[in-house]
Amino acid sequence: MADAREFDLIVYGATGFTGQLVAEYLIENYSDGSLNWAMAGRSLTKLEQVRGELGAPSDIALVTADSSDPAALRDMARRTKAVLTTVGPYQLYGSDLVAACAASGTHYVDLSGEPAWMRHMIDAHEATARENGACIVFSCGFDSIPFDLGVWAVEQACIERFGKPAPRVKGRVKSMKGTFSGGTAASARATMAAAARDPSILKLMIDPFALTPGFTGPEQPKGMMPHYDDAVGGWVAPFMMATINTKNVHRSNFLAGNPYGADFVYDEMMIAPGIGDMAKAAAEAIAKASPIGGEDGPKPGEGPSREERETGFYECWFIAEMPDGTSLKSVVKGDRDPGYGSTCKMITESALCLIQDGAAKPGIWTAGGLMPEKLAKRLAEKAGVTIMIEG
Repeated sequence: MADAREFDLIVYGATGFTGQLVAEYLIENYSDGSLNWAMAGRSLTKLEQVRGELGAPSDIALVTADSSDPAALRDMARRTKAVLTTVGPYQLYGSDLVAACAASGTHYVDLSGEPAWMRHMIDAHEATARENGACIVFSCGFDSIPFDLGVWAVEQACIERFGKPAPRVKGRVKSMKGTFSGGTAASARATMAAAARDPSILKLMIDPFALTPGFTGPEQPKGMMPHYDDAVGGWVAPFMMATINTKNVHRSNFLAGNPYGADFVYDEMMIAPGIGDMAKAAAEAIAKASPIGGEDGPKPGEGPSREERETGFYECWFIAEMPDGTSLKSVVKGDRDPGYGSTCKMITESALCLIQDGAAKPGIWTAGGLMPEKLAKRLAEKAGVTIMIEG
């Protein structure tokens, strides 16, 4: 990115619930003049209102661009080093922005948990992004950074301790307080609707290697049936985000040249609460529940109160199993609710890692395939997301 840009970062979707949280985080943590950033959305009136409500400095620039206006998106992309977008579902509102950033050599981060759309973007724009110097990183929120970096951390520990990676890692959500975002639920519904119209989308959804063009690894666990797991000493149940997280973990391995091995096997499940028959019943109930929370969950643009966000948390385990029975575990903890409080910090620090830490490389990436060490350090220092190795 040799040309001078007016801004370091543009937050697109700043009038939405999650976009406002990102803007608030930037105001609270990066008002020292080290970052020249702007708020963007489709309505100048709403942008002015949000800027005022957040108490943002009046010199925070406002940029208008509608997701249905490719020319406006191109103009916006050309003005900044990076775009952070919270405007989803991305399969409905994100394609033209990815195209604009790839063509403009502009870095891009999002919160996408939509693997079929991501694969379409990889196929359509990776060559252009590489040619023009754009670094595009999908899934920079709760899906899939804690999981991507958790696997990376435990595999690094295995290589250091045993001289080789673990061929099998189990991702297990130990505990979580908070909600998935309304945008996550909306994206899941949009994906199901798209799959009903186009069977090729369903094929990508069920393929663990949908995001590794040209590479297919070994058979992977489905993660759909509750069962007793000796690795955690309890019952486990299906985990909603596994559909996207597992694909991103395999893509990270693929992009980095298979440091986990070409025979790497990975799955994700939730540890059911309780013990014995109580835990078994809980696991079975989780398996039967709606994966997107029914109609009572948050809608796009809605979310929990500040108190609910700040009292939320999560803890995820990543258990690496070596062929001789030896194991190691990484533990990833977040100090806010996953869908909002922690996500807004993770996507912001991902964007800043590209801009400020020299992590950007042209192409379409995952966080774990591009910048795991630099981002893990940032998240621990600034975003309340920590990774520890046990065992």
